[in-house]
Amino acid sequence: MERLSNEGRLTLGGADVAALAAVYGTPLYLMDEDAIRQNCRAFASALADAYPGDGHVAYASKAFCCTQMARILKEEGLLGDVASGGELLTVLKGGVSPDGIIFHGNNKTEGELRYAIENRIRRIVVNGPEELSMISRIAGELSATASVSIRLSPGITIDAHSAVQTSKLDSKFGVPIETGGAMDAVKLALSLPNLFLAGIHCHLGSPVTETEPYRMAADIMLEFSAKVRDELGVTLGELNLGGGFAAQYLPEQTVKPIEEYVSVIAEAVQAAAKRHKLPLPELVIEPGRRIVADAGLTVYTVGSVKVIPGVRTYVSVDGGLPDNPRYMLYGSKYTITLPERASELKTETIALAGRCCENELLGIDMRIQPVKPGDKLAVLHTGAYNYSMASHYNRVPKPPVVMLRGGKPFVAVRRETWEDVSDRDV
Repeated sequence: MERLSNEGRLTLGGADVAALAAVYGTPLYLMDEDAIRQNCRAFASALADAYPGDGHVAYASKAFCCTQMARILKEEGLLGDVASGGELLTVLKGGVSPDGIIFHGNNKTEGELRYAIENRIRRIVVNGPEELSMISRIAGELSATASVSIRLSPGITIDAHSAVQTSKLDSKFGVPIETGGAMDAVKLALSLPNLFLAGIHCHLGSPVTETEPYRMAADIMLEFSAKVRDELGVTLGELNLGGGFAAQYLPEQTVKPIEEYVSVIAEAVQAAAKRHKLPLPELVIEPGRRIVADAGLTVYTVGSVKVIPGVRTYVSVDGGLPDNPRYMLYGSKYTITLPERASELKTETIALAGRCCENELLGIDMRIQPVKPGDKLAVLHTGAYNYSMASHYNRVPKPPVVMLRGGKPFVAVRRETWEDVSDRDV
């Protein structure tokens, strides 16, 4: 994680950020591998301490996915949660066992499902009846049995941007409990050949800043599980409560400790299981953002400073929308600093502008030290949903990912070139 050196310079994982930018160029994603591993271990140990039944931590790869990240999961003993064929291939290439992979998505293609079933992955999380039928057919063609869980919508609305609220009734995700669709999906799964129904899943959305929604989700999901037992005579063995655990982006924000999130979930599941006279389910949680967000930052070079008296100061950098679309999508707020003068007072208020051919920003009303063209500028806590959501808008090549292990840098993802961007053209 980032720190200040004795000279007042910004460091990440013990390495000088500005010096790394001088070697690797900008824009540049930096990731502290040691911090990632620390967060993985915090979730795993918290779950082992709080939950007496079988429990698993599955990393949500959509937050940040590359082969080196998959190697970390393998070495730290976490499962991998993927949401596309590309993520599935990457996690497999990184050495995660197929039995350690959970496949999500509301509209998986036939090719993706076939690839997952061919590889005998641990679980396919099904979003609806059409997918159940497709999986049954493909598994039959492959003489396989596909292990599935059904994603349910428990009807919980969290305090977050509408685009990342995924457990309310009005959502593309999950089969609603309250309409009766969830029970119909369970009946269908039990009736189809070549399927094993392992359990049920829900995901509240992200970021979830409070713990009460998880308590509510555990109660609603296990109440439904008890209804399945009572009406169909089937006890569902697995309960996956997803992720969404909030990470800190601004100094004034406070986020709950990892251990508090996990202990609330574990206690809620135990209480609900006891209340409904159910055996403790195999419990799965799926942190993504909280594992990688604070382990990363992005470094840019300032190209221009445009002062409009009485209006605003625009500081333009050599990245923007292609490497971090989150402000334009969600209004996401970040902390910025000048890594070579990180200890100096932030006396200026700016709008951080990107390089693309539209009025695209990385933030407004951001505080920073006196800044000039040529300065390196760091945006903190960009480890989640920056590299993974990067695009080629304006045909801008994607930055590299440089990881730090014990303060030593290595390239995890190489920098793209103009030629890379055009190589697929025919």
